[in-house]
Amino acid sequence: MPVVPNAIAERYPHLQFRRHWEFGPDVHYQLGQCNAIIRAIRETPLSPDRYKELGRVALIKGAQATTAIEGNTLTDSEVERVADGESLPPSKQYQEREVRNVIGAMNDIVGEVAGRGGTPPVSAALMLQFHRQIGADLGEHFDAVPGRFRTDERVVGPYRCPRAEDVPTLVDLLCEWLQEEFPGGEDSPSFTDAVIQAIVTHVYIEWIHPFGDGNGRTGRMIEFYLLLRAGNPDIASHILSNFYNLTRPRYYRELQQGHRNRDLGAFIAYAVQGYLDGLLETLGTILQDQFRIAWRALIHDRFAAQRYRKKGVFKRRRELMLHFPLGEVVPIEKLAVLNLSLARKYSNLTETTLLRDLRLLMEMGLVVHDEQAGGYRAHTELLHRQVPARRV
Repeated sequence: MPVVPNAIAERYPHLQFRRHWEFGPDVHYQLGQCNAIIRAIRETPLSPDRYKELGRVALIKGAQATTAIEGNTLTDSEVERVADGESLPPSKQYQEREVRNVIGAMNDIVGEVAGRGGTPPVSAALMLQFHRQIGADLGEHFDAVPGRFRTDERVVGPYRCPRAEDVPTLVDLLCEWLQEEFPGGEDSPSFTDAVIQAIVTHVYIEWIHPFGDGNGRTGRMIEFYLLLRAGNPDIASHILSNFYNLTRPRYYRELQQGHRNRDLGAFIAYAVQGYLDGLLETLGTILQDQFRIAWRALIHDRFAAQRYRKKGVFKRRRELMLHFPLGEVVPIEKLAVLNLSLARKYSNLTETTLLRDLRLLMEMGLVVHDEQAGGYRAHTELLHRQVPARRV
């Protein structure tokens, strides 16, 4: 544990630079779940294009969330335009720049971690680097000098920040303590330690408040960096920032409670629950993709085994099946217009023809007629039945 000068310890009793958190077996269990889900995400095959698309979505969500917490009001669609290199109206240029800075910093981190060119431990230099990127070219809209610690006194709501003269010492103490408390480094930290380190570092940066502006964004960027370094997939990189933004009142409440109680256990439990929920959502998206791929493969297999006399009829029925919505019952009048191509094919045909096509699809086991709901649905239970039934 680093040697904390008496004056520092007396002024800031909440900045203890030691393990001041306790949590029950439920949090340990949730962290184990997170680790298992991350392994599942990393081991589930995804096409390069789909992985790139999910990574882009994560980047946009993360940038929107971390800037929204600080008051940026750009919508998801506007952030998406910024990510695509578009410019927004002049009245929103500074908000555009805020988002662009965060996206640039996140992309740099992803590239650095993925490139394995060396990911240094948390240091004052690393904090200053991220802060410089976050505040670049914001001018009067950024109440700080990018890449410089503050030199004035700050009060944030009910919280009186540490004296400016103490900031460099506090940052050095934090970095020294992190290396002693979490000695695994980038090569061999336990998963639990890596997640706890990311969350705790973020909170300490908020408490030290080393900058005049941009402390939250810098803290969350460090958290993002540490999670990626620990093996968090970049397609799930937005999770904690998004969770903090969606639960903003509680986020601030947990920060204040940790300061008041001098215990980070409650904040860690709050963050881990959000992390787990976000990972489950990401895994769910990936598994849905895999399910759609398997379902389409099954359709092609079933049709490949079919004998046909008219190629046009065969292709029409296969197209109808491939565009059948999953997880919903579709009335017959909507089936013929699922897309423009089908609408053209069925426009000159009678409903009797459509019923004949549906009857064949039911005989193939691909479609079920739900009389009670008044329509037809894809028989996706075929894939679920490939799992052996449990015997009692």
